Amino acid sequence: MVSEKMVMDALKKCYDPEIPVNVVDLGLIYDVQVNDSRVDIRMTLTATGCPMSSHISADAKAKVQAVDGVESANVEIVWEPRWSPEMITPAGRRALGME
Repeated sequence: MVSEKMVMDALKKCYDPEIPVNVVDLGLIYDVQVNDSRVDIRMTLTATGCPMSSHISADAKAKVQAVDGVESANVEIVWEPRWSPEMITPAGRRALGME
């Protein structure tokens, strides 16, 4: 059985190539829904028009689809609420030297 924790652990292996912090600790993951073997993810990016948006969303999808029990994954990029640095987790802040 696929759990949200399994999905979040997989997403912690996904990085914005321009920032050395995973998408979870950057605060980019807004919602994860697990329905049996299907996973739907709502995420954002640090800036609209990010040139790496398709790379990041494809990487997130691939990482989640590699989780045992996941048959399909969908990643939706959303812009609301707007991302801000306050969304970065304490672990992300430490990695970026913000704390």
